[in-house]
Amino acid sequence: MNHDKEPAKTGAKAGARGLPVLESETLFQGQNEIVIRHQGAEYRMKITRQGKLILNK
Repeated sequence: MNHDKEPAKTGAKAGARGLPVLESETLFQGQNEIVIRHQGAEYRMKITRQGKLILNK
């Protein structure tokens, strides 16, 4: 985990607050749902028909 003040080296651009910005297209790669693993737990992130994001455990 990167606790430094600099953005993680993911090719992401720095946002307004200097935080990394990841494009949803990069994360989803043409899919409507992905799984994010955080501290051993899996979360599902979906793009709804209205184009919004939903995160569920």
